[in-house]
Amino acid sequence: MTTADRLDITLGDAIFSLRAIRRIKPDPIPDADLKTILDAARQAPNGANRQPWHFVVLQDAHVRKRFGELYRVAWWAKRNDEGFFKPEDIPDHYKLAMALADNIGEVPAIVLVCATSPGGRESVIPATQNLLLAARALGIGGTITSLHADVEYDVQKLLELPNGAGVVYCIPLGYPQGRFGPVTRNPLKEIVSVDKWGSSPDWV
Repeated sequence: MTTADRLDITLGDAIFSLRAIRRIKPDPIPDADLKTILDAARQAPNGANRQPWHFVVLQDAHVRKRFGELYRVAWWAKRNDEGFFKPEDIPDHYKLAMALADNIGEVPAIVLVCATSPGGRESVIPATQNLLLAARALGIGGTITSLHADVEYDVQKLLELPNGAGVVYCIPLGYPQGRFGPVTRNPLKEIVSVDKWGSSPDWV
């Protein structure tokens, strides 16, 4: 069975029900499903087919715990940059993200999407979307997160990243405690212009 055969929901269903999943069950993800998800990620288009990516999957409990500690430091460093310093300062729209920061070390798998060259950061974007869509097709949720300069050195040391490689995205993966879509999004007429900003086309 090919990877494509294992992804047995339609592309439309995957796209229109995909949402950021931050509340994740601790149940383990089968290795075969992780392989399918990463196989889908590597099929993504990229400049000159250089494929400047590497995926580090954190499964070991001790590694996940240590990474979780660093991730929490990174999350709070970003909030500090925004002027939030204590849990009671955090606005409602950050509450789920704060809960994830507190518990990310307990999710069953964390995929760190790395660029292997300075110019490769843009190429990992379609690979990351492929990863999330494939996970959705398997009933697995996740969300795109990032780190902070305050912990980059410690993360590189923990993961033994070679020179020139860097983490672009951190994606916790697992079975959702909630549900997938449908999702609420702004209407096209509010976000699409033709020829100049603010000129909304009739066809939206």
